Amino acid sequence: MMGTLSFLLLGLMLSVYVLLDGYDLGVGAVSLIVARGDRERQAVQSSIGPFWNGNEVWLIAAGGVLFALFPQAYASAFSGFYLPFMVVLWALMFRGISFELRNHFESDLWRGFWDVAFSLSSIALALLFGVAFGNLLRGFPLDAQGYFQGTFALLLNPYAVLVGVLAVAALAQHGALYVAMRLSGPPADRAAALQGRLWWLVLVVYAAVTAATFAVRPAAEFGALPLLFVLPLAALAGLILTRVCTRRGSPGRAFAASSVFVAGTLASGAATIYPYLLPGYPAGGGGLSIFDSVPSPAAVGTALGVAVVGLIAVALYTTYVARKLAHPIVVGEEPAARPEGA
Repeated sequence: MMGTLSFLLLGLMLSVYVLLDGYDLGVGAVSLIVARGDRERQAVQSSIGPFWNGNEVWLIAAGGVLFALFPQAYASAFSGFYLPFMVVLWALMFRGISFELRNHFESDLWRGFWDVAFSLSSIALALLFGVAFGNLLRGFPLDAQGYFQGTFALLLNPYAVLVGVLAVAALAQHGALYVAMRLSGPPADRAAALQGRLWWLVLVVYAAVTAATFAVRPAAEFGALPLLFVLPLAALAGLILTRVCTRRGSPGRAFAASSVFVAGTLASGAATIYPYLLPGYPAGGGGLSIFDSVPSPAAVGTALGVAVVGLIAVALYTTYVARKLAHPIVVGEEPAARPEGA
């Protein structure tokens, strides 16, 4: 019971991170397409200025929860995947630096460089997180102690890369919807048009990933848990509803539906690997499960208390800021809020 509760808590915190940071990664991914010129790009970055660094706190919090509840899995993951984690950290830092340094000099070349850095680092992070998620679904070659036995190149397998492509496409669509909802004027129009094209890409890649998942995870595993069929259908319903709301000219509702799609996809993945934290490869080869290091009631109680307080604080902060900045940013006016350091 404690292991399952801890698994759900960790999954919840990671899902909160993806939902909150996913849209601003998507905004970065599409920023060079939907925004043209310095003022438009400044407005696009300003639209996520009050949120982006607060969103990334949840990634750190999830790492802390993993350490507190599943220290063996924490040790295995961070020692076996040292190089990928370093790449992710560099991308996170480079993205934050691009926010801070962009407006320090009145130079088109300087600002253009950091705009490109902001976009590329956002795409790289979405791709890396997607590849990591794909490997989690596929499984890892682990030794008897649960440590990774392989190389970085092994993680770039076709299935994981396909999931990475889905992550980039889905978050880019999510970010385009956010721009269409948050801004007005030409950037919002371009974002709406781009989202319409991205939707078809997401649909095709999602279908391909779903089919490939049944290939890497035998059908017998899915038959044991009918919920594994319900969650992908819920995600698909969210994706279809995204299209419906977009065609009706409701970017806010389309953004909410896109959030359902992202959350449903994450929940499908979590249900697929349960009860393993680091499933083995090939499928059925065991792995490091939640029962290998069952947390104590005290650890669960502490982590749960911190998580609940954090969730409430973030919800209140996000709601307050969203209400204060509810009006669209009109390009051509001074942006409503600028990124820190700007």
